Amino acid sequence: MDRRTFLASASAVAAAPLSAQQGRPSPQPAVPAPGQGGAPTRTGGPLPGRWVEGEARFVRPDVGPGDRPVGASFASRTAVYGVSGAAGTAHPLATQAAIDILRRGGSAVDAAIAINACLGFLEPTACGIGGDCYAMLWDPRTRQVVGIAGSGASPRGLSLETVRARARSGVLPPLGAVTVSVPGTVDCWWELHRRYGKLPWAALFEPAIAYAEGGAPVPDIVSYYTRRSIAAFRRPGTGIEEVANALRTYAPGGEGPSVGQVFRNPDLAQTYRLIARGGRDAFYRGEIAERIDRYFRRIGGWLRADDLARHRSEWVKPYAADYRGVTVHALGANTQGLATLQMLNMLERFDLRAEGFQSPRSIHLQAEAKRLAYEDRARYYADPNFARVPADWLVSKDYAAERAKLIRPDRINPAVRPGRAPSNGDTTYFTCADRDGMMVSMIQSNFRGMGSGLVADGLGFMFQDRGQLFSLEDGHPNIYAPGKRPFQTIIPGFATRGGEPWMSFGVMGGDMQPQGQTQIIVSRVDYGLDVQSAGDSPRWHHEGSSQSMGEDGPGLPATGLLRLETGVPDATRAALAGMGWAIGEPDGGFGRYQAVERRLDGATRVWAAASEMRADGCALAY
Repeated sequence: MDRRTFLASASAVAAAPLSAQQGRPSPQPAVPAPGQGGAPTRTGGPLPGRWVEGEARFVRPDVGPGDRPVGASFASRTAVYGVSGAAGTAHPLATQAAIDILRRGGSAVDAAIAINACLGFLEPTACGIGGDCYAMLWDPRTRQVVGIAGSGASPRGLSLETVRARARSGVLPPLGAVTVSVPGTVDCWWELHRRYGKLPWAALFEPAIAYAEGGAPVPDIVSYYTRRSIAAFRRPGTGIEEVANALRTYAPGGEGPSVGQVFRNPDLAQTYRLIARGGRDAFYRGEIAERIDRYFRRIGGWLRADDLARHRSEWVKPYAADYRGVTVHALGANTQGLATLQMLNMLERFDLRAEGFQSPRSIHLQAEAKRLAYEDRARYYADPNFARVPADWLVSKDYAAERAKLIRPDRINPAVRPGRAPSNGDTTYFTCADRDGMMVSMIQSNFRGMGSGLVADGLGFMFQDRGQLFSLEDGHPNIYAPGKRPFQTIIPGFATRGGEPWMSFGVMGGDMQPQGQTQIIVSRVDYGLDVQSAGDSPRWHHEGSSQSMGEDGPGLPATGLLRLETGVPDATRAALAGMGWAIGEPDGGFGRYQAVERRLDGATRVWAAASEMRADGCALAY
């Protein structure tokens, strides 16, 4: 088949005319968590004839995309190409800032820091300096993939007894000071810049300061999620110690910015100025640290200046697994990065190419691999400074072979459990590349929604609620402890081929991230999709495991819920239900993807960058 004209076969997309006209049934209603997910697809009834003003979505499952003359029929756009540099982010202004930094002679690390600072203002629904940050990059000097973990620990003055007293049904609340851990982002930027930066530190904050002071129109997705989060913060019984600062910062008009409304954050601009002048110490030891300490004392929280002063990022060696000739790299530490490698190791045992793109068997095998990997994720993943994580065993081919035997080719496994280890042994993603061959894959997040709901007096950023992912179960490796890093969902992606860099990529979105990364690799390696169409391809998202990590909604079936985007063929949807899967309607929780691919035209290096349609962003190259 010609790769430039990728069309689904008739057998894969055949569907009953009635279901195409009336929409798809929804056995399980969508129940998005506060600050996450999107408006559910309409099901049943007449299809809308126009987009009603005030509605967040205009859903017509019977209407497909326009016809492109080349490429995948479902692709939203063409990848962008350049020879000097490239970037893909979730906001066009952040992408533009990255290209400006690269044109000024900055490194890919310089551009990534500038991107992240901009997104802290432009996309506060997903990230900010109140959260954590992880990165992998290709170092052209050492010709290695390098990793860094910018993850903060829980306050040392917050005891397990206090945490348990604040828990609800054995789970930490999603909002309030009890979920706040030390923000790791600024120190992560600092360490990256010390090793790989070219431009002066202060120069990297100039675009973000200009945007935050002058203002920028708010795009659709950011507006939608800001308003959802503001509504969640105002809801009675949330337990948030104070919401006035958050409302003053993000919803001065009451509900949050509408689409196209110019939003400003002068407090954040001033905070960025302090960091630009004083470096990481301004945040962790200087004026900002003092103001954070005073704020949490005022509201009865636990984060203190001493917690901030103790924080340090950690350079880590990524783990890797070969998948049909492509080496996929992932961070271990306290992240879920190993799950991507576990899934791919199991899937390598099956001939997905023969099963076919978007076929029932292909999605079934991938989702079953997810279920098995996530059982191990719930059992073993934790801060390795506090628990023994059997990472080498988890990502081994021998273990994958044993786990793959549990996957039935035509029927869901009714019960899966974690393997037994040997006894001896809302997020934003962005990527960029520079003229020297460096590629940076970076992900940053405040965790659920906009974060904890807490904004320190006059600082203009929200603190993360990552502590909600701690376990409260005695003996669990991820059990809460003072000064411990919680389990992290945010993971950058990177792939090499033949010892050369191939693709820096990521799919944001909580537990969707390993699932999304796996689908990207499968789409590219097994189904031949290009860097753009791999991101635009319809996705699946499985929710649930035997041990919740604080992400799943209530009332899930015993085998979890398999959500399918509307682009998944109806015949595939019906066949999966016949295999025993509980099928759920899409809820907007399928992640947002960016990527940069390295290509060669003879001896000339070419960058190909992509940004999918699920985000407000774009990719640029020059």
